[in-house]
Amino acid sequence: MNGREYVEQLEQKTLSRYAALSARSRGREKPVIPCTLRTEFIRDRDRILHCKSFRRLKHKTQVFLSPQGDHYRTRLTHTLEVSQIARTISRALRLNEDLTEAIAMGHDLGHTPFGHSGEDMLNQLIPGGFEHNVQSLRVVERLENGGEGLNLTFEVRDGILNHKKSGTPATLEGAVVSFADRIAYINHDIDDSIRADILREEDLPAACVEAFGDSHGKRINTMILDIVEQSFDKPYIRMSAQALEQFDALRSFMFARVYRNPIAKREESKAKRVVEELYRYYLSHMESLPPEFLRFAEEDGSERAVADYIACMTDNYAVMEYERLFVPKSWN
Repeated sequence: MNGREYVEQLEQKTLSRYAALSARSRGREKPVIPCTLRTEFIRDRDRILHCKSFRRLKHKTQVFLSPQGDHYRTRLTHTLEVSQIARTISRALRLNEDLTEAIAMGHDLGHTPFGHSGEDMLNQLIPGGFEHNVQSLRVVERLENGGEGLNLTFEVRDGILNHKKSGTPATLEGAVVSFADRIAYINHDIDDSIRADILREEDLPAACVEAFGDSHGKRINTMILDIVEQSFDKPYIRMSAQALEQFDALRSFMFARVYRNPIAKREESKAKRVVEELYRYYLSHMESLPPEFLRFAEEDGSERAVADYIACMTDNYAVMEYERLFVPKSWN
């Protein structure tokens, strides 16, 4: 018995009857020779971890645009927090941690520069619209690896596509990541907003504080415990009705006080203008796109190829490109 077979046997003996077993994966679009050490889901996690799109997350906005402080979240640190919350829940429910981690690591690979403001602008510009979860799937299926994609298993691709609240994941592990994503961003955005003097701890709704606790760690722990209690040995992942009510109330509070706050979003119009100007420029100068993006212009249209290129940019690179193309230089 090799290392992979040992882990597959261990999964069958120890995981919940509702867990997704790596030995029973629905497989990849292109079959590959099994690894002697890693299960299919561990292999997917590694493929995501080592891809270029994952590394670029460190320079993509979470909420605050290009923050100057060292301790604000980026899209990468958000991804790591989602992964750890999701793994904690999956471990407690005896679900497949490796599948959970792979989905979490890949769920935001399609995010644009400048966070949701960049996504909103591309959604307005492109025929057929733009959603980061759909783009994340496109990244792993087509754009990565020189246009060959990462060839991930069905379960990981499904979890990436369906990680939004409106999604319907095919596995419980995917549903865990969906909850973990919301738990992570609501709580770390509270923390960052307090750091940025947008919020104070005492501004949080009293009922939410009473339900979840009066600190970052208490809130996350309470939410996780509620999901585990409600979902243990069940064919679904959910919060209790009382916790979900306060969870949604806290999320609505964050939209009202932070995500739509004119102070927090004062640079958003500029970021949108950068994305729009880049989009219109590249659409008129398709020859400026790298070859790996041009190949998709023939298959999917110029608009989608330009969106692919812009969505892959970090905040810094988008600004640099904007300055190169539109800001006049001094004569040397």
